[in-house]
Amino acid sequence: MTELVVTLDLDGVTDKAGLMDRAVRALQLPDWFGRNWDALADSLSDHSVWPEAAVEKGLLVVVRNWQAYAKASPQEWETAQEVFADAADRTPALCVALALGGTAR
Repeated sequence: MTELVVTLDLDGVTDKAGLMDRAVRALQLPDWFGRNWDALADSLSDHSVWPEAAVEKGLLVVVRNWQAYAKASPQEWETAQEVFADAADRTPALCVALALGGTAR
């Protein structure tokens, strides 16, 4: 069974608020999502807030166009990577991949 693939596209994102807004949309997070690092980590690790199809299949989150955010906010990006890695380590059905390329315009 193939996991559900969700794309977290960070094109144009330069701060944490933008990343959180994109995560809400991409992951279909609930209205009560706290829009902070702990809430993102919890949501990535909690099957009950995943898109329905991912609960049985597993979830692959592909982060695209992250390079501009990493350059604009390197400390935030480092934290984001830690959140992604920790959630994936704690949750066997979750994989987070950083897409390379796609930055040429």
